[in-house]
Formats: sequence, structure tokens, C-alpha cells
Amino acid sequence: MQVTETNAEGLKREFKIVVPAGQIADRIETRLKEVGQTVRIPGFRPGKVPMPLLRKKYGPSVLGEVIEKTVNEGTGQALNERNLRPAMQPKIEITSYEEGGDLEFSVAMETLPEVKPIDFASIELDRPKVEVPDSEIDMALTRIAERNEKSEPVEGAQKAANGHVAVIDFTGKREGTPFEGGAATAYHLKLGSGGFIPGFEDQVVGMAAGEEKTIEVTFPEEYHNAELAGQPVQFDVKLHEVRQSVTPAIDDDLAKSVGLENAEGLRQAVRDEIEREYATASRSIVKRRLLDILSDRHSFEVPQGMVEMEFDAIWKQVEKDKEQGRLDEADQGKDDEQLKQDYRAIAERRVRLGLLLSEVGRQNEISVTQEDVNRAVLNEARRFPGQEHMVFQYYQQNPEALNMLRAPIYEDKVVDFILELAKIAEKPVSPDELNKLAQEEAAKA
Repeated sequence: MQVTETNAEGLKREFKIVVPAGQIADRIETRLKEVGQTVRIPGFRPGKVPMPLLRKKYGPSVLGEVIEKTVNEGTGQALNERNLRPAMQPKIEITSYEEGGDLEFSVAMETLPEVKPIDFASIELDRPKVEVPDSEIDMALTRIAERNEKSEPVEGAQKAANGHVAVIDFTGKREGTPFEGGAATAYHLKLGSGGFIPGFEDQVVGMAAGEEKTIEVTFPEEYHNAELAGQPVQFDVKLHEVRQSVTPAIDDDLAKSVGLENAEGLRQAVRDEIEREYATASRSIVKRRLLDILSDRHSFEVPQGMVEMEFDAIWKQVEKDKEQGRLDEADQGKDDEQLKQDYRAIAERRVRLGLLLSEVGRQNEISVTQEDVNRAVLNEARRFPGQEHMVFQYYQQNPEALNMLRAPIYEDKVVDFILELAKIAEKPVSPDELNKLAQEEAAKA
């Protein structure tokens, strides 16, 4: 093959590749002979079919197969001989071919740039660290106790009041006809909780055990059931019992009710969970600062095709946010030209950082293992209690979605590798200071 480079501007590369007619003819004949060894044609044994007949019957399909293979080989040869790595799929165009003549085609692409990472030991960062105050643990334990509260009967004849638990039967009707989902028996309703249609709980207040009452309310306009949204309805209500909520003590019994051995173990579990939450927030802050440093201290040309692809994805989201009135406050008042300029700069930064992190991972043989992916799938499943099997099934049936989990895992592993080499100083901060830092970094992001 004759490979001629026709353009080498920046990251762009273009080649003209010519394959002699004789080479094409030899490949076609070789492939037809291979076909002739296996095909069955009436009147001929396999391997004995005359070449003219094979050429007539299978020539067009073999020609297409040979040209495709030859083009791929020519493209690979042009890349390998020059040690080039394409940033995206090369654009290939057959410019000249007639049966019996030379095959001529062009290859155009953008190549990956040469990336020279800085000395990561020169990076200095502060890592905010929170010492969890006992008061925060106490508050978390109190919330756990409140979530596990029980109720007990109110002694003596007493009317239901806010804070009480009313045990009721109710049947909802619209224009005298019961509607689906509007009835229940022995339902425990905590008055004042706001768990029912506005106005319902207020009318239960003051009822006594054994009392029956018809309550009239109107469903909110934004109610999820369109047939009931904004509609006036009546509920026939019977109050069976008035109970009062009892918050359990924070003791061994409470700990055992949530699967722990004792109160001390519960307290330690709460502390560990809060520390993990603060550590996650701290890591996000450090990662954002690290990416800012990496962006500021690396300057190399990036493939514009990759930038355009990233920008298109960003711009689609921006347009969707505009339609739904969710445009960022900082973008309010900007015209499309200014917005596109801003977001194209963000797209270029993302591509540059992505190429840098990819190169660091490649040079240091960082990879995503199957165990890493399995752990990510498990974490996704935990976000949907009771539907875990559906999450597992989704990823089993969608390899593309599974592959999308690899990118953030790979990025985090490379970031962790860089942070191990950088100089990190822990800086004690209060929970409020950490939250403020997190908000500032989120706003910048």
C-alpha cells in the first residue's frame, strides 16, 4: 500500500492511501477460493466449483468484504507506522475505485495530544476534617428514637388533639360514590403530621372514641391523581381510639430493634456514619480543588471533535433547563451566544482533564476491575430498597449502562492515585465551616 500524509496541522491528520489493482485482485481470488471450499452448488463437489462460477455468484459480496478489510488494514498501517492514537473514529472515504483498477481512499482524524503530567508531589492541598461533636450524635440518636416511636392508649375519655394518634376507619366519596384508594380501616393517623389532605386532620381534632363524622375537603390542584385533583370530596370517618406517641429511650432495646447489640454500639454506628458523610463531603472539596489545580497547570491542545461532542451534550441539558425554567442563576440574562461561549469553555476543560486523567491512568496501569463494577452496581441497588432485583436486571441487560459506571470509578481511582503523591495537610473545621466550603465548591462547579 502507498500511504501519503496530506495534512498534519495540529492534531489533525489526513492520509491518501492507494492499494494497487493487483493486490485487490489477488485478495479477491484468495477469498473466492476459500468460499469455494465450503459452498455447495448443485453438480459440483465442495472445492471443485469453477472460479468463473464462483466469481459470478459470489464476486460482488466478496469484493465488498475485501475492500472493507483492505481499508481497515490500510488505516491501521497508517496509524501504526506513525505511532498515532486517534481521538475518535477516523473518517474514511473511498475516493476512487473501478473494478480492475487501483483502490484509493482518504483517512481523516484528530489524534490524541501528547500529555505530560506535572510532578504531582508539587501539589499542596488542605483537607478539611471535622471532629464530630457529641451534640450531633445525640441529635441523630434522637431522630432514630423518634422514627421508632410507638403509641399507647390515652387513659380516660379524651378527645383527639394534635400530637395524638387517631385510630380511624374512613371511606372517601366524590358526589356520593366511593373512589379508588379512598378507604381504610384501623388506620393510625398522627394528627398534625400533615400526612393527609389539607383540612382532614384538623376536622378529626376534637373527635372522641366511638364518634362518627363526615369530613369535607378538597384535593389540591397538583394532586397526582388527575381525576381527583382540585375536586371536593367527603370522608365518612369513625374514630375507634385515641392514642399517644411514645418515643423509646435510647438504650439497648432501641439498639436491638435496629439490629445492633447495645446502646454503645448504636452510638458508635451513628458516629461512624456521620464521619463517613463528612469524609465524603471533604473528599469532594479536595477533588474539586485538585481538578482546578490540574486544569490551571496543564495546557495542551485538545481534539475539537471531542470538545464539540462534550459541548453538544452540555448544550442539550442547558436547553432543557431553559424550557423548564431551571437555568442556573448565574446564567440568567445571558443570550445564547454568551451561554455557548461559556459552556464551550467548560467542555474544553472537561475534555482536557479527561485526557490528562486517562493518560495518568494509562502510564500507571490503573484499571477498573470487575469487583469495582460489582460494588458500584450494588451501591446503585441500595438506592432503591425493595427494587434491588430490578436494578441488577437492568445492568445485566444493558451493557452500555454498565460501562457508564466504569468512567466515574476510573476517574476516582486516578484522583486517589494523584492525591497519594500530593502534599495533603489536614485542616480542622467545624461542621458549619465544612458545609459552607461544600456549598462554595458546588456553586463554582
